[in-house]
Amino acid sequence: MAKIVDITDKLSFEENPKVVVKDKELEVNADAATALKIMGILGDSDNVQPGDVVKMYELIFSETDRKKIDKMKLQFVDFRTLVFSSIGLITGKEEEESGE
Repeated sequence: MAKIVDITDKLSFEENPKVVVKDKELEVNADAATALKIMGILGDSDNVQPGDVVKMYELIFSETDRKKIDKMKLQFVDFRTLVFSSIGLITGKEEEESGE
């Protein structure tokens, strides 16, 4: 007989995390496929190009939330902060850094 291991308790079936910017809740697409695509874009490079930030932004946020973000008219530095903070939520780095 094959061994069966139930890992259900180890998995999180929660909803996607959200970030809040200017009182707007924005849902972060945190599924595994998106996370892997983002990790592929980031690779081992510390030199992420603006086009890469835009690709990750399009993966992370729905079209509806991107419209909300576009209306905010964020500076590029703030836009980049939004994207990388969201990536932290997806990868779990945000929780580790905040001590949760």
